Amino acid sequence: MSIKNICCIGAGYVGGPTMAVIAQKCPHINVTVVDINKERIAAWNNDDLSSLPVFEPGLDLIIKEARGRNLFFSSNVEESIDKADMIFISVNTPTKTYGKGKGMAADLKYIELCARQIASVSKNNKIVVEKSTLPVRTASAIKNILDNTGNGVQFQILSNPEFLAEGTAVNDLLMPDRVLIGGDNTKEGQKAVNQLVEIYSNWVPKNKILTTNVWSSELSKLTANAFLAQRVSSINAMSEICEKTGADINEVAQAIGMDSRIGPKFLKASVGFGGSCFQKDILNLVYIAKSYGLDEVADYWEQVIIMNEHQKQRFSDNIVQTLFNTVSGKKIAFLGWAFKKDTNDTRESAAIKVADNLLSERALVSVYDPKVKKERIYADLENLKTRSDEENKTLLKVHSNAYEACKDSHAIAVLTEWDEFVNYDWAKIHKAMQKPAFIFDGRGILNKDLLENIGFSYYKIGSGY
Repeated sequence: MSIKNICCIGAGYVGGPTMAVIAQKCPHINVTVVDINKERIAAWNNDDLSSLPVFEPGLDLIIKEARGRNLFFSSNVEESIDKADMIFISVNTPTKTYGKGKGMAADLKYIELCARQIASVSKNNKIVVEKSTLPVRTASAIKNILDNTGNGVQFQILSNPEFLAEGTAVNDLLMPDRVLIGGDNTKEGQKAVNQLVEIYSNWVPKNKILTTNVWSSELSKLTANAFLAQRVSSINAMSEICEKTGADINEVAQAIGMDSRIGPKFLKASVGFGGSCFQKDILNLVYIAKSYGLDEVADYWEQVIIMNEHQKQRFSDNIVQTLFNTVSGKKIAFLGWAFKKDTNDTRESAAIKVADNLLSERALVSVYDPKVKKERIYADLENLKTRSDEENKTLLKVHSNAYEACKDSHAIAVLTEWDEFVNYDWAKIHKAMQKPAFIFDGRGILNKDLLENIGFSYYKIGSGY
């Protein structure tokens, strides 16, 4: 039996774009994305495609083509579950903030809620696909719930982790390095695997679709993110040595990146990695290692997180030290709040930690980001619970114009590598700033010689001159 109806529970950064591409490439399949957040669903259904809740280059055109044809967004979760032959679970799995595993383990309460809802609603056999990033052996827990609280319905559980980079998610979906599908090594399990393979085969070459057991699939996702984050922390560790010795991190990265055994990707020094995956997945890996008594393994991977936090801390410390050891009452302009360019996602963004550090020093922070909304920025600070919401709003202001954000500032901190920042009229910005005017380039994207000729005191992360 071929799949005719797909339901995806979760209309976030993974569920929305993934289902949009599946709908575009599989016009013979009806795809419905559901979420209990009615405001989010309304945003996905908005006629103004610039108001979609997730910003990804090219996503608006895919939504325009498929929405209303075979792509639908709904808050009627149970009806969509009932109709579906295949259900993707794409809900948030944040790091636990309570109880056993606090600060490391993944919080699976939303996954369990989904499983129980699927079990209670389903009247016919279904394939359930883990799309969220999950700890190893979560599938067995989901299957346990489905088999013991259902209506005699048969469920097959597949693992289909996403390997999307925010900002390039559409391209990653259209031309993936690989698609990974894990399933049970039983007749019914392999049948379910083949049905998902058939869907992806509408646009992905068969040699790029890998099938494994469920546990290998789940662990591969955590391992991939751990390896990538490790590269970022490794090059950031070297950036600090570069600053002390007079070396330049970009030159070092180019030299080692040309080694075919290493390669150039993820060797860009920065103020630190962010996003929804790297920190959460490494902490999850640390927790798994500790739960098996593998303390040395846990310590090894935890160091990647420690290095990342250190990079953010030393960046903000450098701002304070350079501005004559005090930023109290001084205006610091932030260019960028998203954790990387071409996304409106701010989860674990380096800007949050840097801002929090400077606000604790009583700096006046002004923020401009081309895609992140004011409400999101204040919510990010509020979630830290470092100070009251009122105090955050007194000390930090959000601007819709970069030049206004920089006006009268003592320093500018570049926290996101948005392309537009490179092409600003920096002479105009310099003229409107307090003197001496400082730039702290946390992404290494600006032209040092140009800025210094204008009159800026310029600091680039990983540069010793």
